[in-house]
Amino acid sequence: MDISFRNSFLEKWSKYFGDSELPITFFYVEDPGDTARANLPDGHNCIVCELGLVRKGRPLAWNVQSLGCGGARRYLGYTDQMRPNFEFFLSQGIPGELEGERYIKTPEIVKEIMAKMRCIPANGRYIIFKRFDQLTPEDDPAAVIFFAKPDVLSGLFTLANFDQPDGNGVIAPFSSGCGAMVYQAWFQGEQEHPKAILGMFDVSARPCVSRDILSFSVPMKKFKTMVGNMDESFLITETWNTVKKRL
Repeated sequence: MDISFRNSFLEKWSKYFGDSELPITFFYVEDPGDTARANLPDGHNCIVCELGLVRKGRPLAWNVQSLGCGGARRYLGYTDQMRPNFEFFLSQGIPGELEGERYIKTPEIVKEIMAKMRCIPANGRYIIFKRFDQLTPEDDPAAVIFFAKPDVLSGLFTLANFDQPDGNGVIAPFSSGCGAMVYQAWFQGEQEHPKAILGMFDVSARPCVSRDILSFSVPMKKFKTMVGNMDESFLITETWNTVKKRL
């Protein structure tokens, strides 16, 4: 991470968004070094809940052993497999055998969705989540993840579309909580014109955040452009200042 860029964003964030929560980042490494390892799971756990510690300033590293959710292992790149009968689990279930989440209408649609998925090349490495202000020169974040309230989201959304001729600088694909933050952001980062991802619509993960919070994930390539645009955007207007007063 270019520390001058890190500091520039922090200054602009404070200037235009006040004391709003700082974003976190993620990146993959062979050796997490001094970064604390996430606790080994005792049964099923949701990484979105555990990211609450990262949001408060505690960097954490996960690997396949410390992820207690099969979905997280898939969406973070540690396996290309899902639980048996996943297409029924995500849809209508199997009477008398498996309760379905009913997030997708039919198992056939689930299969179509899964057939199109690729796997992030985690290759056994650790994934580190770290708050933006704690990044060091050695860190190479893949994306920035905001946990934001509606007023902050309005600013991020508008900034993401500031230089977009089609007005589609933000997408909201169906995904799990961690899938929107990591999986979607990773593969958007491979695009020539990456988009930001609005997320945390996953009903199962909603209890991990407060009721007024959504996620907004931005691949680094797009994030750097957004930061570069801040000082000439709507953020310098009285219109935004009116919103900023209640952040």
